[in-house]
Amino acid sequence: MLYLNTIDVRDNMVDKSEKEWPDILHREGKTLMRLFSNPDKKRVGPAIKGEDPVFYNPAMSRSRTRSVLLMQYAIENELLGNGPIYAVDGLSATGLRARRWLNELPEESAERIEATIIDMNQFALDLALKTHEEFPPIHSKGELKAINGDLRSAILNQGWHWVDIDPYGTPTPFLDSAIQSIARRGIIEVSATDTAALTGSSKNPLLRRYGARVRNDGLAHDSALRVLLATVGRIASKHERRIEPLLSIWDSHHLRVSARVIRSIEGANKIEDSLGWRVYSPTREEVLLSIESGLHPETNLDILPMDCFLPFGYPINREDDRISGPMWIKNMGKKEVLEFMTEERVLEMCGPVLNEDDLLSWTEKDIEYENRRIVRSVKNLANEANAIETPHHILVDYLSSWLKIGSPPSPKKLVKSIIDSGYCASLANYGKKPSIRTDAPWDLIVKLALDV
Repeated sequence: MLYLNTIDVRDNMVDKSEKEWPDILHREGKTLMRLFSNPDKKRVGPAIKGEDPVFYNPAMSRSRTRSVLLMQYAIENELLGNGPIYAVDGLSATGLRARRWLNELPEESAERIEATIIDMNQFALDLALKTHEEFPPIHSKGELKAINGDLRSAILNQGWHWVDIDPYGTPTPFLDSAIQSIARRGIIEVSATDTAALTGSSKNPLLRRYGARVRNDGLAHDSALRVLLATVGRIASKHERRIEPLLSIWDSHHLRVSARVIRSIEGANKIEDSLGWRVYSPTREEVLLSIESGLHPETNLDILPMDCFLPFGYPINREDDRISGPMWIKNMGKKEVLEFMTEERVLEMCGPVLNEDDLLSWTEKDIEYENRRIVRSVKNLANEANAIETPHHILVDYLSSWLKIGSPPSPKKLVKSIIDSGYCASLANYGKKPSIRTDAPWDLIVKLALDV
């Protein structure tokens, strides 16, 4: 049975005469919604906040799709217990993320979800609840509530198993209260669209918001994700919790990390074991220290690697522009999570199907188009699973420049050669930059790159 909580918003419901009710019908995944203007399908960056009474960003659709899959993974693997799951979409706008949880999760999962949307825009909450009532979940399971208020205070009214923070800009103002609100075991998903800061293009905001520096090179987005994870991890440790990263994605204009949050004083005390520095063009001594610290595979040093990690306690020179950090230097994701995100599963859960009663009157071509968009949300993730927990992330174009070999080696051939040599390797999901992940020794990578 579907429940609509009206306590928080309906008593003060905005008069429709004050704001025109949207009449444009739109679908994302399997879920219908109403918009004020047609989303620009060619837009790849952030939408313009304030151009409509309720903010909707089509460029975040892949993020919302992955959120549905991750929640199903967590439920199937009992990461959220066996009872009701209290989930909050903390800066909800249209409320679409929470509505997609309820609509696209299987019935037995959705009926456990008690989802809450929080936003300071009263009209947005009214629209979300009204749309949810108009287009309820296919199986009529799950519960949707709404709270009008500031996330930083509203979220503290109970313990949550799932907290999603998707702000317009930096998530840092919301992290402390979000971490405090999580139950003994829960999951937090954090988006950041201040990529100029996190990737080192805007150094002062990076230092102010995250207390870090990032070298703005080919691995800047990887470093940015690691700085974001380090920020979440350090805030968690303040509240006697530790994090376990599940998924870290650079997708177009935004960065997003997802992690388990587990109450553990011992884990919180060891936060510095997961933090450190990335060094570009390291010296021989720095590489040796990285190897001794277990952060770099054993290798001969006839040709030094392009970069390496150093532990948090290493006395770095803050004026050295080779240095990025402090950042997360452990795994950025979990193998089993990426294995779960297959094209077959995402189509089954989130892909629309042809229906003669469809309110949008979509044709088979329309369905195929949306399904292609759905599949792109998990492209290459399952293939990357075997290597997500490896230490090397290598940009193939940069590798050819480093080795002065002219044209870069084929990423696929390089991966195959590494696997044939008995090591783990895969293509990396890293924007449009060809790169690989591997646990192979650096000297073997060099040899194979020269031979491919």
